[in-house]
Amino acid sequence: MGVRVGNASGFYGDRFTALREMLDGGPLDALTGDYLAELTLLILGRDRLKDPSGGYARTYLRQLEDTLGLARDRGVRLVANAGGLNPAGLAGAVRELGERTGVPVRVGYVEGDDVLARGWGEGVLTANAYLGGGGITACLRAGADVVVTGRVTDAALVSGCAAWYHGWSGDDFDALAGAVVAGHVLECGTQATGGNYAFWQEVPRPERPGFPLAEIAADGTCVITKHPGTGGAVTAGTVTAQLLYETAGARYAGPDVTARLDTVRLTDEGRDRVRVTGVRGEAPPGTLKVGLTRLGGHRNEVVFVLTGLDVEAKAELVRAQMEAALAPRRPGHVRWSLARTDRADAGVQEEASALLRLVVRDRDPDVAGRAVSGAAVELALASYPGFHVSAPPGKGAPYGVFEAAYVPASEVPHTAVLPGGARVRVAPPPATRELADVPGPPLPEPLPPGPARRAPLGAVAGARSGDKGGSANVGVWARSEDGWRWLAHKLTVERFRALLPETRRHAVTRHVLPNLRALNFTVDGLLGEGVASQARFDPQAKAVGEWLRSRHLDVPEVLL
Repeated sequence: MGVRVGNASGFYGDRFTALREMLDGGPLDALTGDYLAELTLLILGRDRLKDPSGGYARTYLRQLEDTLGLARDRGVRLVANAGGLNPAGLAGAVRELGERTGVPVRVGYVEGDDVLARGWGEGVLTANAYLGGGGITACLRAGADVVVTGRVTDAALVSGCAAWYHGWSGDDFDALAGAVVAGHVLECGTQATGGNYAFWQEVPRPERPGFPLAEIAADGTCVITKHPGTGGAVTAGTVTAQLLYETAGARYAGPDVTARLDTVRLTDEGRDRVRVTGVRGEAPPGTLKVGLTRLGGHRNEVVFVLTGLDVEAKAELVRAQMEAALAPRRPGHVRWSLARTDRADAGVQEEASALLRLVVRDRDPDVAGRAVSGAAVELALASYPGFHVSAPPGKGAPYGVFEAAYVPASEVPHTAVLPGGARVRVAPPPATRELADVPGPPLPEPLPPGPARRAPLGAVAGARSGDKGGSANVGVWARSEDGWRWLAHKLTVERFRALLPETRRHAVTRHVLPNLRALNFTVDGLLGEGVASQARFDPQAKAVGEWLRSRHLDVPEVLL
């Protein structure tokens, strides 16, 4: 069976009880928790400005209050990146918690990811390199019961545990790649067990899916599953969806290994068991990604509700009024969008209403704040009939910007601080390899011509989408071989752009993954300066895939 690694958190704010649920639900060797994201680091950076002793995810500490003893009794190692910007601070707090509750634990932590001192220019609040799993492995080998880290890759939480258990070395690239793929499947928690799944209506008890775990063998192959009796499901479809989430092409690069996603093979092995095999690994690149966050300025939003007749004309009126009011000190960024949520002859007032959304951003808080809110309030009795807004206009709030940079891995002091206090420098991988695109694989034979009818793409294909900095990815997969023969030829970049007009002014790249019967599209710049800037109605591109599935095109009747 190998090592059983579970996951109990996919983000800062995930289900609070998941840690206990996973410990109670069945046997585990290690239990991981992912608490960091691009937006989270910005939040923690602002927390650290207020209190230098903070900067970590305090939720994790609260979760441990009634589970630390349980984990110790059952021999489950706990590994989490909840250390955020202050892993040493969280490690100390966990030790104090253990002493206070009578559960002494050996705590190790990983640091070196914080590279803010290198100097990144004005306004940068946090700068953290994405480390691999070597520091986690070192702490576990030294007997740590709990390991906390700062910014490691999400998948490293799992691969670090697998390398500890199986004794892998840094050049066991195929095994490491298999564990990284397992880690990517687990990292978002219940997204691997039916959460946010395109075909959620086929999932048992979708209202409360259980968290996933992986049984990772010594060769890096694994089975993705979950504890018996929990909600949701683990199928080839749920695993495919997560494999496509926030990835791109065939090469999935990390600090320890580059995993070849085009070699992944999935096999259903009965209820809630999917075997992952065939994963090949290559030496990683010689650089580490660094996530930079900074305060970009201030943002404000007003949503005008337009009800009944002449919605377009009403929108033109209030827009002209607001533009005139803002003209003397116009914000640096002004964006309008009209969502026609209304329908004719509606029996419910809300269904008769459309939403006109105004978003402004500027470095000056007054320009983005009072000037906008005051102008909107002054129109209350002087604009279109039925004037009202969805919420009282506010003063605005700061917004963040995420950027990616790269530094040589040899210049980042990846360090494991062992339970006894010894500091061990983690060596970089024994070999590196410059990233290059993989030649496109041959497409399958096209489906023979036949009768077709208009239908939504989602009738025959699943999708999942997400964010990477300012870019979005949209993964689409077919549910059958015939569906793949059609999808691979039908959903070109040109058709993708036609179905999603908002992508037309952005660079779109299509990646083909035949083993998964999938296409993965990357849309550069769709999210502006990243999730924290909230440039779009859907700032993390979470629903772009569902928008795509809702679009109609000619679908062969044999597939329907």
